[in-house]
Amino acid sequence: QDYYGKELQKSEDLKTNACVTLARPLPKAVRDALERVHEEVVARYYGCGLVIPECLASCRILDLGSGSGRDCYLLSQLVGERGQVTGIDMTEDQVRHGAGASPYPPSIPPLLFPSSSQVKVAKKHIAYHMDKFGYQKPNVEFLQGYMEKLGDAGLADDSYDIVISNCVINLAPDKRAVLREAYRVLKPGGEMYFSDVYASQRLSETVRKHRVLWGECLAGALYWRDLYSIAEEVGFSPPRLVTASPITIGDKELEGIIGDCRFVSATFRLFKVPGSSRAGPGQVIYNGGIVGHERELVFDANFTFKEGEVVDVDAEMAAILRSSRFAEEFLIRAGGANAAAPQGCCC
Repeated sequence: QDYYGKELQKSEDLKTNACVTLARPLPKAVRDALERVHEEVVARYYGCGLVIPECLASCRILDLGSGSGRDCYLLSQLVGERGQVTGIDMTEDQVRHGAGASPYPPSIPPLLFPSSSQVKVAKKHIAYHMDKFGYQKPNVEFLQGYMEKLGDAGLADDSYDIVISNCVINLAPDKRAVLREAYRVLKPGGEMYFSDVYASQRLSETVRKHRVLWGECLAGALYWRDLYSIAEEVGFSPPRLVTASPITIGDKELEGIIGDCRFVSATFRLFKVPGSSRAGPGQVIYNGGIVGHERELVFDANFTFKEGEVVDVDAEMAAILRSSRFAEEFLIRAGGANAAAPQGCCC
């Protein structure tokens, strides 16, 4: 509450660029949707990337750590009135008064996490946005709860097509629990598409307990190799890097505390691939039907699919496309050379 509510009044108050959206070209549909989001919601935004995956019509999406609701209101327009967007965020009352046991250890002061003022901003603008979008009834809801305990908020197994998160998982001490819960609520073939901060090494105790570094999303950053091992343990497909950008720290004191550790802001996508979809490598042709990506779909750092072009994919990518919401957007056939590069990391 202190950091996000008092010290930070706007994104320019941040001491690093960890929680600043990456500057990259956006599809016109996304730009137009962003312009229709209420200015107060946008002003209270501290994410580290624009977490807007493709092919969203009629999807059910869960936003972990939805804050002021900027991404939820943007996605509300992209899924359409038949889609549904749920934002979940912790609140001051839950931290202080224990509406369910807090997963955050006593060593981490509760006031370092986004406060209820963020959630209030999100909720109070629901009617404004539904009217702006021309919807007869809301397709957005905001829940109070913890990322590590989605069941306590009433979120059922296999209930969402996509789970997104924007620079928030680093604030959760138990990241394994967050990914486990995301996997549980995703439908078979569902995707977790998220931006966050990663470190080049495991962080020291001094860094992990530093107040400002927590608020700046650095002290809780996951060592990038641990993301791969946790994702595999939980059941996800190997993480696929979408974009990455180095984080700069414009504060000499913070630089001294961090030492030789380096940080990146990165977007990854993970898929809940059913065993029945797994086969060998294949050849795929993109049909070009996704709005905003009609001629070319940049799927990740290794794969860009151009309309009508035959692309050899490895077994993992073939299974992802076959089982996910992208299945109808591709012609997929068995065989073909395994042309995919090994999945490396931004760090």
